[in-house]
Amino acid sequence: MTTTASPKFRLPTNRDDLIFAAKLAEQAERYDEMVLCMKEVVKDSAKLSQDERNLLSVAYKNSVGIRRASWRILSSIEQREIQKNTGNAPKVQEYREMVEQELSEICEDIINLLEKDVLAHGGSDDRVFFKKMQGDYHRYHVEATNDEGHTQAALRAYTDALETAKSNLPVANPTRLGLVLNLSVFYYEILRKTEEGITLAKTNFDEAVQELENLPEAEYKEATLIMQLIRDNLTLWSEDEAANKDGTQVEDVN
Repeated sequence: MTTTASPKFRLPTNRDDLIFAAKLAEQAERYDEMVLCMKEVVKDSAKLSQDERNLLSVAYKNSVGIRRASWRILSSIEQREIQKNTGNAPKVQEYREMVEQELSEICEDIINLLEKDVLAHGGSDDRVFFKKMQGDYHRYHVEATNDEGHTQAALRAYTDALETAKSNLPVANPTRLGLVLNLSVFYYEILRKTEEGITLAKTNFDEAVQELENLPEAEYKEATLIMQLIRDNLTLWSEDEAANKDGTQVEDVN
């Protein structure tokens, strides 16, 4: 995997120190080094605590997020240079393709790590969380490459996660709500199945509202935050539908 981690960065040798180093890297916004730490944690033992799985998610989400933002900027500049016929478009294209390669490698790295190591452990909540992660990174890959294989792989991962969630997790469970949020974005943005995306989001939002009061306090706070993101997306998508425009997601979650 391409990384901008410093060659001077030395990985700790035991799990507790790796976790500390990952949290330190997060605070310093050194996400490629955070990724290295969390990969070593998985190698030590792929059975992750909730804190550890969140660290793994944050590390990769931010590492790839930097490239996603760069890719979007460069794609916009490339189109502008083409329209202006300045002759600079091939230079921008080369730079964009470099970033695209980095993005693709990060996505494939975490997809494989989850498949080969992490998904063999944990219960239903963990399976939903990590299959959603797989779907997310296939989706990020598709955003840049429009690769049909990754589109179908994303759909399979999200579908697996949703079936597990429906069978094992309450409708207001934060992990299930996070899946609904990201899957609805996938339907709307990638598959262009706008009605399915809206229906999935709205149906689950309405059902979760009825169950919120049954959640423990910590889950209640997390669930309400995710539900706010779902509502924001529904509002934006309704405006887009009224204006007959392509939608753009407000947010997704780790």
